[in-house]
Order: sequence, then C-alpha cells, then structure tokens
Amino acid sequence: MKKSQLAQSIAIALLAGAAAGSAQAVSFSQNDVNVDINGTVNGFFVNRQEDWTNNATGAKASTSNSGISNGLLPGWINFVATTTVDGTDVKAHISFAPGINNNSSVVGLPIGNNANGAGITNPYSQIDTRNLYLQFGNKDWGTIKVGRDIGLFAQEVIFSDMTLIGVGGTTNASIPYNTTFGMIGHGYMYTGFQAQATYTTPNKDGLEGSVGLFQPAKFSGNETKTPGLQAKASYDWKGSAPGKAWVGYVSQSTNCNASAAAFAAVGACNGVGYRANGEEAGIKATFDKLGLVGYTFRGKGLGLSTIGAQFLGGANASGALLDSSGYFLQGTYQATAKTKLGLNYGRNEDKDGWLTNNGKKITNNSYTIGVYHAFNKFLNLVGEFNTEDVKNVADSNVNLKTRSVSLGAVVFF
Repeated sequence: MKKSQLAQSIAIALLAGAAAGSAQAVSFSQNDVNVDINGTVNGFFVNRQEDWTNNATGAKASTSNSGISNGLLPGWINFVATTTVDGTDVKAHISFAPGINNNSSVVGLPIGNNANGAGITNPYSQIDTRNLYLQFGNKDWGTIKVGRDIGLFAQEVIFSDMTLIGVGGTTNASIPYNTTFGMIGHGYMYTGFQAQATYTTPNKDGLEGSVGLFQPAKFSGNETKTPGLQAKASYDWKGSAPGKAWVGYVSQSTNCNASAAAFAAVGACNGVGYRANGEEAGIKATFDKLGLVGYTFRGKGLGLSTIGAQFLGGANASGALLDSSGYFLQGTYQATAKTKLGLNYGRNEDKDGWLTNNGKKITNNSYTIGVYHAFNKFLNLVGEFNTEDVKNVADSNVNLKTRSVSLGAVVFF
C-alpha cells in the first residue's frame, strides 16, 4: 500500500505551523488507484463582548454572547484518488465541509428562520463542496488543475495564519456561525475556494509558480465574459533557518449593460465596467523555536478588505475605485515539543470608491494571542484571546470594539 498523501485542506492547517501533531488518513489501493480518506472536526466555546460607539452622537451600546461554534476551519472530509499512468500523475479530489451550527432557536430543529416568520429559511449549518477538481502532470513539465479549489491570491498567508486551527476574529462572523474569520479582514483578504483552470510549474530548487484562469464574479455588472486571472510565485529554502517568500497577483475586469442606478446598492459600475487588481508579498522563516511571518497587500477596486471579501464594494456607481491595503505580522514560539505560543497582528484599510464619504477611511486592527497544544497525534487543544477595533468614519461613522476568548479542540485523522 502506498503511503497516503495529505489532502490540501488538511495540509493548510499543518502548514500553519500551529500544531505539533500530524494528520492521519485511511488509505487503500485498487486497480493501480490509491484512495486516501482524511478529515478534520473542531469545536470551540467562544465568549464575545462587543462595544459600539456612534461618533456623530456619542451614543454607546454593548452586547455580549457566547456559543459553541466551528473555528476558522469548518469540519472537513476529503476523498483523494491518485494514480500514475504512462509517466503522468493523475489526481481527483472531492471534499465536503459541514458546520456544526444552525440558526434555529428551538432545540432539536435543524433549520431556523432568518426572516422571523416571513417564511424564508436559510440554515447556517450547511455542506460546502470546497474541493472538486482533477489534476494531471509530472515533475518534468508541471501540473494542470481544473475544478474548484483554493485560490492563488492570499493563499500563502492563510496557510501561515496560526488562527487557521483556532478562532481569531469574530466581528464579521457573529456567534453562532459555521466558521469565524481568523485574521481575514484584518491583515489580508480571503482567498476563497473558486472554480479555476490553473497551471503550476515544476519545483526547481525551491522556485515554483502558478497561474490560472478563474470563474469571473459579477462584482459590478451583469456580464462575465472575461475570466479572472490569478498568479503566484514562491521560493522556499531549507537550512538552519528554513522559510518561504512569495508574491501574488489577482485581476478581473467586469462589463455592465445596465444603468448605474440599477447596481448602485452594491457599488457597481457606471455602464462601462472596470478592472480590479491586487498585489501581495510575504515571507516567513523559522529560527530554531521562533517562527516569523510578514505580509502585505494592496488592491484597487478589489473590494472591502475590512470585510475580507474580494470584489464586494470595489467601486461606486460613478466607477470610482476603492483603495485597499493591509499588512500582517506574526511570531510563534515552540515552548515545548507539543506546545506552541503565538502572537499576531493585522491591519486593513479601505478608502474612497464605494464608501459614502470619500477621503475618509475604514480601518480594522486586530491581534490574537494563542496557545496551541498537540495533545496527541490526532488531537490539538487551542486557546485564544482576540481583540478587534474597527473605525468606520467613511461609511457608518461608527467605532466597533470586539473582544473574544475561545477554548476548543481540533481532531485530524
């Protein structure tokens, strides 16, 4: 039996470096095809305090809640089939990612009613098909991937975020919810799982590149004739201080054949469309027990980075583009063979474009203190404290401060 390969979704958590344990998998072979089944389940108790201030009137409000929820990762089950035929490696990956929560207030009911009796139901607990792709290639000429998988832009930074197997921030994902946001929205934007056709070069002495065509989003119009473009180049090295450096790019144009007024509510185009662009750069390295990560990005028309969603609110009805930028810093320390301590900080900033008060900003600052303990090779215990400060003087003129404490466990198998 061939040694099992870790599915990419599980590798994400391991690459985050937050746990000392290793994932296991069930693997078997039949007719020259190797099939791996692996997954993860997590759950956290989260206590959350939110303080709200209206800058114009001085009015204040405070709310607090708690819940049992997933962290930044949902549950995940992966089915990965691999084989090699005539020198070509072939792979198929299917995964399902359910959450543990729903929005029902009645014990035992699987689905709640978001409309408070209006008859429209939408459960928070849902099954998300995150991976559904085929891949083929070899180490000589590279690989081609077609299907749904994680995006290229902002991929490496979420791999490196220690809160990937924790909770991180909760401002944009109130309790209960399927997943929290980690440091998405404060330090970087969410890469997402997207339909794509991507080529990745062979790895040559640590140097590797990927470029792909992506399913275009109707982010400011109603025509999607031009696919999105994403690209990433990285270099990893070994030695006494192993690490990785990378750069990335995302671009998509949109077309609109309707009036600006028809799309003004979502900050859309003025009938002629526009192009959204984003650039990123990052580096991480390990010095004995100390791990460091640094990252920065900027976007033009890319969307509200303080929410973290690409292409949402990238321009206003006149076509003026939103400016976004951010940076992320993280340090971790391997205190014992099984316990890692971590501190990270991130900041995103949006201005102009879709925002109703041009020249002013929305800023989102956040930091997380975390403890990550590998109880055994399957089970990781996690404790985090997170604080977020959102200063929204450009849109709602409201300041929002959120503090959360989370304790939970993550199983990889």
